[in-house]
Amino acid sequence: MKIDLKKLTGAGVAHIPFSDTLDLSGETLYGAQPFQSPVQISGEVTNDLGVLRLRGTIKTIYSTACARCLKPLEILLTAEADTILTDDPDAEEEDDLFVLTTDSVDPADILVPALILQVQMTYLCKEDCKGLCPHCGADRNVVDCGCESKQVDPRFAALRALLDSKGDE
Repeated sequence: MKIDLKKLTGAGVAHIPFSDTLDLSGETLYGAQPFQSPVQISGEVTNDLGVLRLRGTIKTIYSTACARCLKPLEILLTAEADTILTDDPDAEEEDDLFVLTTDSVDPADILVPALILQVQMTYLCKEDCKGLCPHCGADRNVVDCGCESKQVDPRFAALRALLDSKGDE
């Protein structure tokens, strides 16, 4: 969705609202395609005394899994952007500026990166998630598997045997 900025030039104060649905199902993030739900964007582009500004919001459901127990999760992600649009190529160093290369702007070019910055590396189904047993793979939130909590690394089994035999003497 491109917004023609020529409509805003010449007016003292003007605005062009926008609203759209994006399909980001093909986007890969952390080795998965987490944006299976439609992505909603809305906002407006304004011209306030010659300064072009894009203000917008982007919302979607982020599909992922708990980092400990691998339970599927759906997280509501929302991001907002308030960006000044400029055609000055030297202004690329600023965080709140977006450099225009044409007389139009696609709000997705600004809002999608803002959404991706909201994504965390890991999510948990609950703060006290016990995760999976590293030995039998059972979900410790559901069942107590009975595996010994302190397993001996097989590389240290000979040392463990020495300690056990020393205790017998």
